[in-house]
Amino acid sequence: MSYKLAITSISLGRCYAGHSLVDRLDVARSCGYQGIELVYEDLVDVARQLCCEKSPSPADPPSGAAQMAAARVISDMCRERGIEIVCLQPFSQYDGLLDRGEHESRLQQLRLWIKLAHVLKTGVIQIPANFLPTNQVTKDPDLIVADLQEVADAGLSADPPINFAYESLCWSTRIDTWERCWEVVQRVGRPNFGICLDTFNIAGRIYADPTIPAGVTANADEAVRRSIQRLVEQVDVSKVFYVQVTDGERLRAPLVSGHPYYDPEQPPRMSWSRNCRLFYGEEDRGAYLPVKEIAQALFHGIGFKGWVSLELFNRRMNDKGASVPVELARRGALSWAKLVEDMGLVTGPTAPPLGGITASL
Repeated sequence: MSYKLAITSISLGRCYAGHSLVDRLDVARSCGYQGIELVYEDLVDVARQLCCEKSPSPADPPSGAAQMAAARVISDMCRERGIEIVCLQPFSQYDGLLDRGEHESRLQQLRLWIKLAHVLKTGVIQIPANFLPTNQVTKDPDLIVADLQEVADAGLSADPPINFAYESLCWSTRIDTWERCWEVVQRVGRPNFGICLDTFNIAGRIYADPTIPAGVTANADEAVRRSIQRLVEQVDVSKVFYVQVTDGERLRAPLVSGHPYYDPEQPPRMSWSRNCRLFYGEEDRGAYLPVKEIAQALFHGIGFKGWVSLELFNRRMNDKGASVPVELARRGALSWAKLVEDMGLVTGPTAPPLGGITASL
C-alpha cells in the first residue's frame, strides 16, 4: 500500500459560492487528486438541483429518493474522472446525545447514509465527535461508546459492510483530543470502527489557542512532544482509516468578541477552523502549527500508508469566481509535493501539470 491523495469536495470552494461540484471535480482531476471526501452538503445541493420536490421548509433536506438519485449522479461523475470517493462525511452531532428521541432519529438517518455510501461506492462514513453545547451531550463515556457501537453494528450488518472513521475535533464537547478519540475506538471494539487523525485538530487543541494574543497554549511544545510520543506508542496503524493534513493561520488579534471571525454561537476554535485553515507549508500565509512533527509521527512513527486528505476550510472558499477552485487546488498540489519531499515519502507517478504546477502523487 502506498499514499493516495484526496481533498474534501468542499475544500475546492463551497457550493453556495457558486462553484459547481462538476467544475470542482474537473479541477481536482487536473491537479492530480485521486479521491475526494464527499461532504454531505454537496450531495444535498446536487439533490436539490435534480428534483422538483416542494419541501415544508427550505432548510429541510430533499427526500431520501432525491438524495439517492444525487448519489448516483455524483458516483458517475467521479467514475468518469477517475476519482474515488474516500468517504461520505460528516455524520455529525450523533454520539452521546441526551435527547434519546433525537438519537433514534439520527439512527434512522444513518440507514439512509449507508445506502448512499453503497451508491457512492465508498466504504467509509466519517463521524466527528459531537460538538453540541454541554447541556445536550452526555458526560457518560459509556453512553458515547454504546452509541458508536450501534453505528458500527449497523455498518457490519450492511452488505457490503461500511466502516466508520471517528474523529476528535479540537472544539468537540467531550472527545476533543486524539487520545480520547483513540480510547473510544478501542472501547467500541468493532473491526469496522477506526480513527481519522487530523493534524489541524490535533495541534489545534493542544498547541493553538486563537483567543489569546500569542495564539499558543502554555507549554505548547512540550504538550505536542508528549502527545506525539503517546501516539507512536499507542496507536495501531491498522485502525487509522485515513489521515488529514492541514495547518492553521496565526491570527493578528485574538478571536474574541469584536473579531471579524467571532461567532457567539460557535466555540472559538470552530470559528477559527472555518475561516483560517491553511495547507501544509504555507508559512507565508501565516501557517504556524507543528504539522511537520505530527506528520512525521503519522508517516514514520506509526507507518501510516493510505489515503491522505487535504481537508481545508478557509474564508477564501466563500469568494465567487472560477479562479477560486483552481487556486485552492493548485495550492493543495504544491502543499502535497512539499509534504512528500519533507517526509521522504515514496509515491506513485507524477500527476499532470496545471498551469505549470506539477503535483507528485
